[in-house]
Amino acid sequence: MRQSQLFTKTIKEIKSDESSVNAQLLLRGGFIHKEMAGVYSFLPLGLRVINKIIGIIREEMNALGGQELFLASLQDPEVWKKSGRWDDKVLDVWFKSKFANESEVGFASTHEEPLAALMRNYISSYRDLPKYVYQFQTKFRNELRAKSGIMRVREFIMKDLYSFSRDEKEFREFYEKCAEAYMKIFSRAGIGELTFRTFASGGSFSKFSDEFQTISNAGEDTIFVDKKKKIAINKEVCSDEVIADLKIKKEDLIEEKAIEVGNIFPLGTKYSEALGLNFKDEKGNSKPVVMGCYGIGPGRLMGTIVEVYHDEKGIIWPKEVAPFAAHLIFLKGGENVAEKIYEGLEKEGIEILYDDRDDKTAGEKFTDCDLIGIPTRIVLSERTLKENSVEIKERNSKETKLVKINEIAKYIK
Repeated sequence: MRQSQLFTKTIKEIKSDESSVNAQLLLRGGFIHKEMAGVYSFLPLGLRVINKIIGIIREEMNALGGQELFLASLQDPEVWKKSGRWDDKVLDVWFKSKFANESEVGFASTHEEPLAALMRNYISSYRDLPKYVYQFQTKFRNELRAKSGIMRVREFIMKDLYSFSRDEKEFREFYEKCAEAYMKIFSRAGIGELTFRTFASGGSFSKFSDEFQTISNAGEDTIFVDKKKKIAINKEVCSDEVIADLKIKKEDLIEEKAIEVGNIFPLGTKYSEALGLNFKDEKGNSKPVVMGCYGIGPGRLMGTIVEVYHDEKGIIWPKEVAPFAAHLIFLKGGENVAEKIYEGLEKEGIEILYDDRDDKTAGEKFTDCDLIGIPTRIVLSERTLKENSVEIKERNSKETKLVKINEIAKYIK
């Protein structure tokens, strides 16, 4: 991508109503555009990052045996009335509207009920189980106060996976595999070392559910972390009994602020019983399907990465989610050779942002480069050309090095 053609602009200053680091940097860097409180559009740079994150999640969900689908956002109230969650007092984040004929409709914030209803058409025997389906879909939640930039919004993409099992044992086996897959996702996204499987309340379904919390001062949650065992406990459920159940020592726990980047939840048979999702076992007995749900918000994960990885100059993207692998900049005297380098790297299949703008000073180019945060910066100038080289600097390092022009692709790869 030539930066002169890129549909975005960096911004020096933004409105003071954005207090979160992720919103400030993503807006200034031209990754997102704010439509209204809690509603953001993703511009080309931001969409590239979101799609990288979605790609990682999709690969890990497919590896679990998940099958991708895409469900409707508009929701039939009658389906939700069966579980009691059409009532605003039970589920308080509904966006509701009416059709032209005055009948009510809702905008989905989650999909347990409609998916349980759908599965009645495809599950009738133990031979039909287990099933694991997931989607990337726009959700709507009428948050009282949208805050924290793209980490708590009213419209967002959610990866929600649902498992359908014969019994608790089969469910638990998949549940643990999914927990492992989540940790792989966060590691690939660059936040694995800071992210902990965190025991939280299971509500009415089970003793525990699991959150995945990333340590950050921007976090809304407080957790107690055992860094040796790589597990944590949400402050809301932390007690001597829970600590004993998890076989950890109180003195090994460290209090931290954290951002919830994902969750997995046992649902038991609550929704299958409410929606009539049953199957016949080997003996012909009718039983309710055991369900689980597993959520990650790609936008929330993107915002968390920015909160964790930035400095006073801008964002520092981990390589696997960065919008481009490298940012090529030419200074005076390097225009013609820079063009050849750009074309050569493209042919090598390297994703590169080429700052070909001739109306910007070197200082302006470097400032934009640091703000956007692409992992590798390549600078071509008269000085480097004398050595048939470019100057390369990693965004997360202060060191620079000279690399021969014919070795740039090898270096990046």
